[in-house]
Amino acid sequence: MKISLLYFARFRQCLGVDQEIIDTAAGSTVADIIDSLAARGGIWQELFAGDASVMAAINEQMATLASAVQDGDTLALFPPVTGG
Repeated sequence: MKISLLYFARFRQCLGVDQEIIDTAAGSTVADIIDSLAARGGIWQELFAGDASVMAAINEQMATLASAVQDGDTLALFPPVTGG
């Protein structure tokens, strides 16, 4: 199945890309997709591997790592926001 990925803030700056379309297996979760991004190596691994903090939204609704994506969904990934 195909989903759209959107990258925001530091992710977009470090990766040099703001969106892409990927193929993923049916039943994939946000965590599965993040793991597949980390497996690309390099900066992808630095941003998405292990204990990296990633917030996600599926179709503009906040999601957890266990949330499943469906064909045609848009998954937005962004770093946690801090403020002061």
